[in-house]
Amino acid sequence: MRKIIFLLLLWNCTTTIYSQADKVTINQSKLGFKLKVNGQDFIVNGMNWDYFPIGKNYTYILWEQPEEIIRKALDNEMPLLKNMGVNTIRVYTGIPKKWIEYIYKNYGIYTMLNHPFGRYGLSINGTWVANTEYSNPSTHEVLLNEVKQLASDYKDTKGLLLFLLGNENNYGLFWEGAETENIPVQDRKSTARAQALYQLFNEAAVVIKTIDNSHPIAICNGDLLFLDLIAKDCPDVDVFGINVYRGISFGDVFERVKKEYGKPILFTEFGSDAFNAITNKEDQKAQATILKGNWQEIYENAAGIGKSGNCIGGFTFQFSDGWWKMGQTTNLDIHDSSASWGNGGYVFDFEKGKNNMNEEWFGICAKGPTTENGMYQLKPRSAYYLLKKVHQLNPYSNSNSLKKLQNSFKKIKIIETSKKAE
Repeated sequence: MRKIIFLLLLWNCTTTIYSQADKVTINQSKLGFKLKVNGQDFIVNGMNWDYFPIGKNYTYILWEQPEEIIRKALDNEMPLLKNMGVNTIRVYTGIPKKWIEYIYKNYGIYTMLNHPFGRYGLSINGTWVANTEYSNPSTHEVLLNEVKQLASDYKDTKGLLLFLLGNENNYGLFWEGAETENIPVQDRKSTARAQALYQLFNEAAVVIKTIDNSHPIAICNGDLLFLDLIAKDCPDVDVFGINVYRGISFGDVFERVKKEYGKPILFTEFGSDAFNAITNKEDQKAQATILKGNWQEIYENAAGIGKSGNCIGGFTFQFSDGWWKMGQTTNLDIHDSSASWGNGGYVFDFEKGKNNMNEEWFGICAKGPTTENGMYQLKPRSAYYLLKKVHQLNPYSNSNSLKKLQNSFKKIKIIETSKKAE
C-alpha cells in the first residue's frame, strides 16, 4: 500500500510539473523551420512591451509597484494586445514568474524572457562596469551564473515561450550608452571583442540547456553585423534573433541567414516611428505602411510559403511611445520630436545628412495623461488596426500559398485603418 501511495504521489507531482510548462521546439523540414508549442505550429505575432508612465524613465520598474497597480496595468494593456492578435510579448528579466503566468492564464499571451547579457553594463565584484568586456574572466563567470539562475527560476513557468539573450550587444561594442546612435561599421578592434561576445553567448546557451530543454534559446543581434562570427561561434544557439531597421523591406536578411548561418530567424525588433521629421508632424500612415511591408515579408518567408522558409515570426517595436528615450533623464514630461539618428530606409522623411528617426514616437499606441498612481490610457494608432488585420492571417494554413498571402495583404487598406484610428 505504501508503495502504491508513493507512486500515486510521484505521478501527481510529475503531472503538475508537466502541466506548468509547455514543450517548445524548433522543427526543421524540407519546407523550412517552424516553432512548435506542444506539437502545434506557432507563428510569433509578437510585440515589444514595457510599461513606463509619462514622467518616468528606465529607473521605473513596474514589478516593484504595489500588486494592485501591476494587476491594473496588465488588465489595461493585455486586452488591447490580445484584441490585436498578439500572442507573445518580449519582456526583460525582472518580471516575476507569477506575472508571466498571470498574463498567459488570463489573456493567452506568451512571454519571451530577455536577459540583457551585459548590454547596459554589469556589476562585477561589487563594482559597476558600464561597458562590458566579454573576454574578461570575471564577466564570463557573472553572466554564466546569471543565466544558470535564470533557467532554474523560470524553467517550469506556464506561458514562457523562449529565452532571449542580449539586445544588440554587438552595437554595445561601439556605443557607450543606451541611447540609439547611427548603426556602426565593423573594424578590427570590434571584431576581436565580438568574438569573445559570441563565444560567451554560445556557452550561455549550453548552460541553459543543461537545466531547461523545453524552451529554445535565441540571441539578439543588431542586424547582420558579425554574421560570419555568429555562424562560427554560436552553433548551440537555437534561434537567430535580430533587430532590423531598414524601412519597408528587410532586404537580403532571409537569404543571407539561410546561406551563412542556417538557423531560423526571429525578428526581435523592427518597425517605424510615427513622426515625420520633414513636416514635423505625426505620420500614422507612414508607420502603418512600413509595418505592413515588414509583416508581409515575415509571413512570406515562413515555412511552406515558397520563399526562404526560415522565419518563425517577429516582435513589432513597440506597443506604446517612450517619452523618456530622447534625453533618457531630461524632459521626461515632454513628447520630444527631435530625431536622434538617420536612416535612409525610411524614405517618407529622410533627407541626406539629417536625422529622421524619432525614438519617442515608435508606439503602436500613443500615451494619454498619467494619473498619480502611474496609470494611463492608450490611444491606438493606424498601425494598431493594421496589425489586427495582419495577425488574423495564418501563414501555416493548409490552404495558404505565396499568391494567396500576397492577395490577402493587398486587401488590407491603410486608408481604412487610418479612419479607425481617427
